[in-house]
Amino acid sequence: MARRYDDAPSMGLPRPGPGLRAVLVTLLAVWLVFAVGINWGGAPASLFYLLCGDTERILHGEVWRLFTAPFLHAPSHDVWHILTVLIGLYFLSPSLESHWGKGRFLRFLMGSALVAYGVQMLVEIAVPPTLAARLVPDMWFGAGPVVSAVSIAWALSFRGRTINLMFVLPVSSRGLIVFVALFNVMYLIADAAGPSGLIAPFGGMLAGWLLGSGSPSPLRRL
Repeated sequence: MARRYDDAPSMGLPRPGPGLRAVLVTLLAVWLVFAVGINWGGAPASLFYLLCGDTERILHGEVWRLFTAPFLHAPSHDVWHILTVLIGLYFLSPSLESHWGKGRFLRFLMGSALVAYGVQMLVEIAVPPTLAARLVPDMWFGAGPVVSAVSIAWALSFRGRTINLMFVLPVSSRGLIVFVALFNVMYLIADAAGPSGLIAPFGGMLAGWLLGSGSPSPLRRL
């Protein structure tokens, strides 16, 4: 039986379990190391680029990039990139860790990142190069697609519930799915690719359904 953690303390703030705390601290620490090192320490950006996702290089053997890319967030000129990921995980993930337990929760986060970026790699390979260049950056990174996966998993795991995003925006489980899908579609229509690319967020939504809904999940049932 999954261990349960209290994610609703008296002040109304979510209370992250140990798994989520470790993830948040790790993501922030990685960002700080690169941000301080590159912006103020004179460190070369080449190490950051060495860990970013790159479809062609991954297919030629640099497989570690697929695993390290989700931990990276823009170290310069874009604080919002890391903040949106931390805020999204903080507000949506505690209930999932409480419901699943630490082990499944952490496996879900890593699995979602691999599925999201794996789907993006497949699309990049399958479409014409000119379209691939618009959909997928030369180098991609970030845990944004994981937030999409967490959103879908939360909505499907807690049907009929409402969550107050950042205290002020009450969103039902169904409304959250619509919001995330519409948000990602609008980015696609606007051709506004972020660091993770335009396809990975949809891969994250797919991962949220495949890995996060039901017990066992659809993927485990297959």
